[in-house]
Amino acid sequence: MENISLYGLKKLQSDFPKQKITGSRQSFEFIKQFYSDDISIYESVFILLLNRNNTTIGYAKISQGGITGSVVDIKLIAKYVVDSLASSVILAHNHPSGNLQPSQPDKDITNKVKESLKLLDSILLDHIIITEDGYYSFADEQNL
Repeated sequence: MENISLYGLKKLQSDFPKQKITGSRQSFEFIKQFYSDDISIYESVFILLLNRNNTTIGYAKISQGGITGSVVDIKLIAKYVVDSLASSVILAHNHPSGNLQPSQPDKDITNKVKESLKLLDSILLDHIIITEDGYYSFADEQNL
């Protein structure tokens, strides 16, 4: 007998909190809950997945790096976008140094994610850099 793979779509129940995101402050507050006391130790990258109404439908940790950087794999982001059927994404990472200014690699990955999501008919709404004391929003600073 031939092996046949079956594919289907179905929604799995979860206790993930649904919240409409209307701005960068709200994004920051929502995403910051994914970080714990390690926010000043090593860099981690998360995505927040949203539907067409900008309501949260999920999140994923994309990577955890060292004290000065973390790898962002576009394929992993694409996987979560497709699996969740997300219409938009907010990318977030922390700067353990406390410096809120984006580096050139931060700017480069923002553009790469933005262009890649277009191929999936999804939008990068923002890229938030988080520290213990605040945040930087690429959208607010017109760097998106």
